[in-house]
Amino acid sequence: MTTESVPSGLFAHRREGVRLRLILVRHGDVAESFRGRCCGSSDPELSERGRDQLRWARDLLRASSAAALYSSPRRRALESAHLLTQQVPMTTDSRLSEIDFGLLEGLTYQEIAERHPEVWQTWMDNPTAVAFPGGESFSAFCARVDELLSDLRSRHDAQAVIAVTHGGVGRVVLALALGLELRCMFRLQQSCGGVSVIDFYDRDAVVQLMNASPIGA
Repeated sequence: MTTESVPSGLFAHRREGVRLRLILVRHGDVAESFRGRCCGSSDPELSERGRDQLRWARDLLRASSAAALYSSPRRRALESAHLLTQQVPMTTDSRLSEIDFGLLEGLTYQEIAERHPEVWQTWMDNPTAVAFPGGESFSAFCARVDELLSDLRSRHDAQAVIAVTHGGVGRVVLALALGLELRCMFRLQQSCGGVSVIDFYDRDAVVQLMNASPIGA
């Protein structure tokens, strides 16, 4: 899709009563050697395609009135954040990091099924109950993302902020905003370089845009 197909006013103006406008941006595509592998705490750089995706997102957000930008400390996210804007104060926050896959980091899904069959089966059957050996549990991951959301809402009352993060984090935030059971978050696509906009009110949230990216929304 083109940036012109998304109304620029969506980023420049906030609805009355909105306590926080959160603009979620997933980092861009990474080096080919990491594609198809578990990549949580791993730290690949962006591919050239990933840089192009963030330039597209930068054009989309040119009218944004964001007061601050928060980024995961992972290299792929930080590089994305720097490509996105140099005009907004940036803070890194580890709570925006992808889930830590522990011993599964860098493995393909086939390798995980072969080397860690019990973890693989739990992950496939009941993903919200999984705890990655040497890494992070799904519940701990969701708790830190929820904590970050609460902090942003109290820190940026009646403001808009940008968060450059990862696919898993974006899915958790969107699921919480939509009131979905967390096991349903995997039904929410988060493309590399994709942009979503969520308006948080006192009690409820409204998703104004989901996963706008060069390939669609």
